[in-house]
Amino acid sequence: MSATLDAAPVAALLGDAPLLTAEGRAFPVETRWLDAPVPRDQRLPQAVADLTLKALSETDGGLLVFLPGEGEIRRTAALLTHRLPADVTLHTLFGAMEFKAQRAAIAPATSGRKLVLATAIAETSLTISDIRVVVDAGLARRARFDPNSGMSRLVTERASNAECEQRRGRAGRVAPGTCYRLWTKGQEGALPAFAPPEIETADLTGLALELAAWGSAEGLAFLTPPPTGPMAEARTLLHDLGALDQDGRITSHGRAMAALPLHPRLAHMLLKAGKGAAPLAALIADRDPLQGAPADLALRLKALDDPRRYLADHAWPLRRDSVERIRQEAKRLARLAPADRGLDPAEMAALAYPDRIGLRRRGDAPRYLLSGGKGAVFDPADPLGESRLIVATDLDGDPREARIRQALPISDAALREVFGAAIGWHDTCAWSPRDGRILAKSREMLGALPLAERSWDAPPETRAHAALEGVRALGLTHCGMTPAARRLQARVELLRTQGSDLPDFTDDALMARAQDWLLPHLTHCRTAEDLRALDLTEALRGALTWDQTQSLDRLAPAHFRTPLDRKVPIDYSGGQPAIEIRLQELFGVTEHPTIGPRRMPLKITLLSPARRPVQTTTDLPNFWKTSYADVRKDMRGQYPRHPWPENPHEATPTTRAKPRGT
Repeated sequence: MSATLDAAPVAALLGDAPLLTAEGRAFPVETRWLDAPVPRDQRLPQAVADLTLKALSETDGGLLVFLPGEGEIRRTAALLTHRLPADVTLHTLFGAMEFKAQRAAIAPATSGRKLVLATAIAETSLTISDIRVVVDAGLARRARFDPNSGMSRLVTERASNAECEQRRGRAGRVAPGTCYRLWTKGQEGALPAFAPPEIETADLTGLALELAAWGSAEGLAFLTPPPTGPMAEARTLLHDLGALDQDGRITSHGRAMAALPLHPRLAHMLLKAGKGAAPLAALIADRDPLQGAPADLALRLKALDDPRRYLADHAWPLRRDSVERIRQEAKRLARLAPADRGLDPAEMAALAYPDRIGLRRRGDAPRYLLSGGKGAVFDPADPLGESRLIVATDLDGDPREARIRQALPISDAALREVFGAAIGWHDTCAWSPRDGRILAKSREMLGALPLAERSWDAPPETRAHAALEGVRALGLTHCGMTPAARRLQARVELLRTQGSDLPDFTDDALMARAQDWLLPHLTHCRTAEDLRALDLTEALRGALTWDQTQSLDRLAPAHFRTPLDRKVPIDYSGGQPAIEIRLQELFGVTEHPTIGPRRMPLKITLLSPARRPVQTTTDLPNFWKTSYADVRKDMRGQYPRHPWPENPHEATPTTRAKPRGT
């Protein structure tokens, strides 16, 4: 087998450094793909079991099956147990197994054939004797860290082409072999070339602490630089744990943390809580020793303290190898820790996870708000779901609402004992869309958790800002834009489109600068009803300067003044300003009224004495000369008591009818 490095990236990294090639012995491996994709309704263990039996019937020698995790291995083994030929011995291989069982899986078969169901631990970490055949499920399980939630989660995804080739090579270590792949040849092109670098997906808190201990990361030539966002989140956590100062330099506490063989969270807990925290630190750092148990970490601590008594009292299976390993590690950590401070396990856990203190939300579901601002939820049947306050030590990292896998209940008094200096009262005044009103509260906060609250009489300016959020939520249409306010808005927009120096009065523009013109008019508003009752006409006029107001009233007046000095409202809502007026009131008008600097004609709807439309015109003098004669002919008989002169442009305007009998 060849171990040649790809020349292009290596040369770019090392310049003129020599390129080394190490040739190893490898036997040819035949690759066999599926004829058709695995049906969507077929579960992975069943598909792998079927392909494994096919491989056993078509080949000779030991067989190695690659599966993503322990769960899939156990389910596949259960499907194969009663279907294997008599000469086949089944082994499983994963990291949490007892050492004796791992050695049995690796050792040569004493008789017959050996079948090993393994995780990716068998890719490169160790060599398994007698393997001539590989069955590859094509999946890999990786830990991915979400900097937004501060949580890691295991995800199952397609293995990379490089990983699949490494697995395939296991069939050709001792003789020519065969590799069965649980996908079609056509699907192979969709595989990613390589697995993502661990630095791009891992929790970087430990790396950030090591770099701080060294002094700085400047000048370090990472093959893959750590991502900026996760690195910043890691440094924020270290600052919260007291490992870094305000300038990002390591503190004496941080150096003590870096000296311990633990994740920085657990190192901080051990240093602050003392020797008594050693069992909890070892437990959290290792694999869960209980199978299928509820989330309460206290059960695990009891099992560590007295495994025999635990087994007598509880039915959940106990991983004895894990218990022994955790107990040994606890003893080692206790030797490295300071004197015990007498804290209970929940207080210790809170030290390690200050961002994962959980407060139960209202409702029947066991849903929690975490102090870091994220959400988390228990399995509905878990007894801890009734607790008001918890410390979540293990979450699945779901970005929407993480599943709580391990936690401890904590009392309000214990929380204040640990975080007393970080708990304080904060005043909040905000618009509540659900309640349709301003809610002004003073809350006692730990991070994002409101531990207690009381009403707060917020000052008018603060309430106005909250009411403004209500306006943004409801929209201007539902907050005081009366017909008068809309007419003013339309007048401004008409002149602005004609080139006048006036501000943008569209709804979007008004909302964008609402803090400037609207805020002073919201000090007495508390509810959605108050906002709807507003009349923003004067507020909008206040958004104009004195000169702009004068120009607006001159060029686009709110009313048309008739010859009889009566005010008629001008409608600016359409494409053209318009009025409705009785025909007789315009007698004697020989010049058509206009609007704006471009002298846009006013659309006039002429009304009969009964105020019914008889004609619409944008050229009144021409109407007098042409159409008026026909209108006069029709109207004289219907309204004989009203004047219909032959020369309307010379007649006197009026709104009166002639006296009866004249």
